[in-house]
Amino acid sequence: MYPFRYARARDALAAAQGAERSPTTRYVAGGTSIVDLMKIHVERPTELVDINALPLSQIEERADGLWIGALVKNSDAAHHPLVAERYRAVSEALLSGASPQLRNMASTGGNLLQRTRCPYFRDLGAPCNKREPGSGCSAIGGYNRMHAILGGSEQCIAVHPSDLCVALVALEATVHTQHAKGTRAIPMADFHVLPGAHPERETVLGQGELITHVSLPKTAFFARSRYVKVRDRAAFAFALASAAVALDVQDGQVIAARVAFGGIGTRPWRSPEAEQALVGKPATRATFETAAGAALAAAKPREHNAFKLALARQTLIRALETARGAS
Repeated sequence: MYPFRYARARDALAAAQGAERSPTTRYVAGGTSIVDLMKIHVERPTELVDINALPLSQIEERADGLWIGALVKNSDAAHHPLVAERYRAVSEALLSGASPQLRNMASTGGNLLQRTRCPYFRDLGAPCNKREPGSGCSAIGGYNRMHAILGGSEQCIAVHPSDLCVALVALEATVHTQHAKGTRAIPMADFHVLPGAHPERETVLGQGELITHVSLPKTAFFARSRYVKVRDRAAFAFALASAAVALDVQDGQVIAARVAFGGIGTRPWRSPEAEQALVGKPATRATFETAAGAALAAAKPREHNAFKLALARQTLIRALETARGAS
């Protein structure tokens, strides 16, 4: 073990101002991710700032939609009546993640900041550009069954692990933050960044910037959204492929569509190509197959994960058919 300082935050602004001054300060809420990574020395903060005393544990209905505090537990968000009724994909995504015990501890904000489950990232003996920039990517030439087929670079192909983030991207959520000089609102689609030449950068957050809320817009057809996840076992497993979708179908035609993938991208993967292939078309399997093909046209499978192409295709078709049935 190594020494670190521990502090409790009582004010979001003061916490952000303090954390901004130290690049090795980290926030802790449920601790299901940061503590895990500290145990294996992948994360080595010099200070942990406990934010559990901040007033960020409520789900509120506002004029512009639903606001979920960063400290709302995953289990509480999944079972909240307004989430389950108006944003079904969010509820389904949360309930498909981890285990009941972890969902009872994990927070909304922490879920957005999950780091990859790439085994090379978690192995200090393996080169990893995400963990140690410039050291190399072991996955590209190694065993890469669980890795990304969309959004990778020659520096990193680690897949993003979150289920919730896929649903939030599809349903056009906004991330609200507190930083040392004020607040800002970040569209969920812009929150995570592609690895490019700097895979160590995973989000657009600045040092010390604190997630305070996630908001979901008041969009009627999002109530018919669905989340489908395919994994190696029925529980406590990360996605091989997943899809969050929402369809507005009127008189058999798709009027509006939202599509995002999980398990196959280096970030939660919104697919405008699939959405464009759906809108204005009949809500039929043939249309869904065309949309799936468009969504995966740029995919770049590796030696051990080429199966994800067919799997992601069928996962999206299944999600669209499920959402159509709810319309």
